[in-house]
Amino acid sequence: MARQHFLVVAYPSQGHINPARALAARLARTTGAHVTLSIAVSAHRRMFPSLAAPDEEVHDDGGISYVPYSDGYDDGFRLFASDGDAAWKNAESFDRVGRETFAGVVDRLAAHGRPVTCVVYAFLMWWAADVARERGIPHVLYWIQPATMLAVYYHYLHGYESLVTEHAGEPEFTVAMPGLRPMAIRDLPSFFSDLDDKRLAAAFHCIRKTIEQLDIDQSSSSVAGAKPMVLVNTVEELELDVLASFPELEILPIGPVVTSLIGGEGKATHDLYKHDEKAYMEWLDAKPAGSVVYVSFGSMSAVSKRQKEEIRRGLAASGRQYLWVVRKDNGDDEDELAAALGSGMVVEWCDQVRVLSHRAVGCFVTHCGWNSTLEAVACGTPAVAAPQWSDQDTNSRLVVGWGVGVRAATGADRVLEAGELARCLETVMGETEDAAAVRRSSAAWKATVQVAVAEGGSSDRNLKAFLDQIVNVA
Repeated sequence: MARQHFLVVAYPSQGHINPARALAARLARTTGAHVTLSIAVSAHRRMFPSLAAPDEEVHDDGGISYVPYSDGYDDGFRLFASDGDAAWKNAESFDRVGRETFAGVVDRLAAHGRPVTCVVYAFLMWWAADVARERGIPHVLYWIQPATMLAVYYHYLHGYESLVTEHAGEPEFTVAMPGLRPMAIRDLPSFFSDLDDKRLAAAFHCIRKTIEQLDIDQSSSSVAGAKPMVLVNTVEELELDVLASFPELEILPIGPVVTSLIGGEGKATHDLYKHDEKAYMEWLDAKPAGSVVYVSFGSMSAVSKRQKEEIRRGLAASGRQYLWVVRKDNGDDEDELAAALGSGMVVEWCDQVRVLSHRAVGCFVTHCGWNSTLEAVACGTPAVAAPQWSDQDTNSRLVVGWGVGVRAATGADRVLEAGELARCLETVMGETEDAAAVRRSSAAWKATVQVAVAEGGSSDRNLKAFLDQIVNVA
């Protein structure tokens, strides 16, 4: 039998690249197959800045090859630095140029004696399924948000869009979708309620097209009763009820797909943002257990000057040590912010899993992107959720439901004010019974996740089930 070749394709942002690269590493390590990771040139050149050519193929010592596609924006694109027209122009280029150049990647690999036997297309990369289908290559969606979000989007686009749109301006209006607990409009993705933001409409276009690919697979299958398969970066035990809410799909939870949590190399490599790991890890080593507040709002959202000032004041009021991630592309100087606060440490970026796993870290103030949420759960770190957009409202609802954190109250501008931050930190890190309960729940879920990713655990079994099916198809 010919050697398997998995081609994993992902959107060019850090939050999409991390789970794609972790899955690629896991496939390479567990199967011995060829594994290629394809991301856009804009991210590829930042991950490998010393390349002679921006689209040069790279091979690392983990058995992964990196071969980029182009989305027509080889210098990158920042959604929140654009207007609606620019966002739609980017979306159209992403669809057209991305599809064409990704097809070229697949065809070149075949011409060079490395034919792809399975395309794993991550969230938003809908046209990769078209490319694979046209060439008769098995393909599978890799959903890098929680299964709850897959269910929400799936049901929204299968009968609930009109209802949600009709009540988009009513934050407390409750929607009951199949298999899900009733959810208020404010707990659903911001795409459903921010109807006047053309940037969000452009972003949601790719989500809609991704879900449509599952419908195409279901209708075009030549095998009676065959279901489209979806790999989900979640843990079965976290979302048991949700997994049964769409019998039309075969959902395989394989998470958390985080390299350092599943037996791989523990250090973040090839990040889009550079960081001095030695400095902040030594700083954490000197702090008492559970004493440090870790603050990060992820790799994509722009944090306003007012929000940074409120965080600064809230941390000062709490009197607690902090490690605060402030990206340089937010236009800030870390030393200046640190000096203004007077204690703690400000960094441009960090290896988040190493930080969350550190004994000194007692709380994570987070935007509740799914990577951050799942990593916090896996590391047993309580969270203060301050959602900003997209899936983050839904994720923060999960955090509260699992008992591993609290959701901070914010206004319409989404700013987490200083007093509320200080209150939430005390709720999670203080000496009250409520705080102790959050810490106990966090520790219990951490143990559950460790069992799931161990040999014979639910995530391990589900990944093996996927691999067995791919081998049988090939």
